[in-house]
Amino acid sequence: MSTSGNQGLLLIEKVLLLKSLSIFSETPETILAELAPLMKEEEVEQGTQVFEEGEPGDCMYIIFNGEIEIHKGKTTLAILQEKEVFGELSLLDAETRSATATAKTDCFLFKIDQEPFYELIESRPEVAMGFIKILCKRLRQLNDKTALRAG
Repeated sequence: MSTSGNQGLLLIEKVLLLKSLSIFSETPETILAELAPLMKEEEVEQGTQVFEEGEPGDCMYIIFNGEIEIHKGKTTLAILQEKEVFGELSLLDAETRSATATAKTDCFLFKIDQEPFYELIESRPEVAMGFIKILCKRLRQLNDKTALRAG
């Protein structure tokens, strides 16, 4: 897969990408400019497992382009596309991966590792607040789905 058009995204381009993500939409650009250098470029070919359920997790991924399937065994939980994130729970805890992520197409991803992320949130709690809001939103959606099934 050729990434000549993607190689070496400028800092401002990384900041704009982060700003477009729901978890960082309310984080000021000045703080995102500190997070952007932590983004490592990663190319993944179609059919490649990015990570497997049960593995220890220590990073999250941002999809720059391509599609990622999140699944448990043969059951698809989600198909994620450009400007979506996955594996983000691993930035906050050291638990094992709750599902497997496989590239449905050739993908160009950005990876953010846990350790430098922790260092950033020590000085910039606003970054952690973005995560907390998203996790709360997901929990509410899950509660709503559970209530509908029970009703």
